[in-house]
Amino acid sequence: MSESLQSTSESETMPNATVLIVDDEKPITDAYAQWLEDDYTVRTAYSGSEALEKLDESVDVVLLDRRMPDLSGEILELGFDAYLEKPVSEATELHETVETLLRRTTYDSQIQRFLSLANKKAALETKKNAEELEANEEYAELTEELATLRQQLSDTATGMDDEDLRAEFYDPDNPGE
Repeated sequence: MSESLQSTSESETMPNATVLIVDDEKPITDAYAQWLEDDYTVRTAYSGSEALEKLDESVDVVLLDRRMPDLSGEILELGFDAYLEKPVSEATELHETVETLLRRTTYDSQIQRFLSLANKKAALETKKNAEELEANEEYAELTEELATLRQQLSDTATGMDDEDLRAEFYDPDNPGE
């Protein structure tokens, strides 16, 4: 049986990250939870329908068994960021996978924020001339925040490997590209 991991608790990447573990095999679910509970907020679900009840915007990573009796995590319909064969035999492997997924989530959030601020900056630049921009406190703060965020993006990307970058730029609508 295989399991897929989605990127939807003291983590180096995301403090107080929440991991939802979904598997109908209670011993596996409980073992994974025990391995992760010192570093993350962990939720467990023993069925797909229970997982749907526990899944909300606070969940950062889902460890999902793709074959369950009541509601399957069908691999062809499910976007996933990592794939592990279970049972995962080492806590270290599970922690590394969760950290990788959290790093990708952090990068996604940083990119979204960066693009939002860049659009705002561009809008200000089209509405105001150079003198007005120079005197505009909001523009100065925006420029400073963009510079800081650019450095954070660089730092996060530096910690990513080739697999992370492929996952970041994978287009499920065009898998060959």
